[in-house]
Amino acid sequence: MRSIIGEIVGQADLAMGIELTSHEIDAFEIYASELKKWNRKVNLTAIIKDKEIAIKHFVDSLSLAPFISATDKLLDIGSGAGLPILALKIIKPETSMVSVDAVAKKINFQRHIIRTLNMQNIEAIHSRIEDLQKTHSNAFSVITSRAFTRLDRFVYLAAPLLAENGTLIAMKGDQADCEIAASDDVLNASGFTITSIHHYTLPQNMGERVLTCIKRSKAA
Repeated sequence: MRSIIGEIVGQADLAMGIELTSHEIDAFEIYASELKKWNRKVNLTAIIKDKEIAIKHFVDSLSLAPFISATDKLLDIGSGAGLPILALKIIKPETSMVSVDAVAKKINFQRHIIRTLNMQNIEAIHSRIEDLQKTHSNAFSVITSRAFTRLDRFVYLAAPLLAENGTLIAMKGDQADCEIAASDDVLNASGFTITSIHHYTLPQNMGERVLTCIKRSKAA
């Protein structure tokens, strides 16, 4: 019998046009179980109820799936307990992925999940993003962040790591429109432009979310 996490993730993602396999749903259930277990000793997330883990963490993370291809190299900045990157890796095992976070305990948890679920072609790095710039310049075709920092600062930190024609995707909450409006001139001045904005509502009225896609301006 499926847990409530497996049921919610399976149903919600089917509604999103993503048909999860039984193996993938099992992986989400294991991930959630380990997240709750670790969180009792290590502060990884304030979201600890099964229904909220399923929707606010997993379903929210998988909203990125249509923007990620098998040929991409993905970087997730400030990924915390592995979101969205580990959720994406479960359903996109062929995509090369790198996670970076400055908090060691969060990277240790991510590495535990990577081992537990036998994930391949993924690396969790304990580092400040500024230090990663020295070793991974222009290395990633897609760079994501989930409620990490201001939009303009995300672009500033991620720009040296972004490959030519690459895309930055910022995952934001319901106040995103104000932040986007405030950042637009700054982004344009730094050679970037917002190419698309995608609004969506989480299941069971658990919040409004916005995905903001950003690319280098053609004239840059």
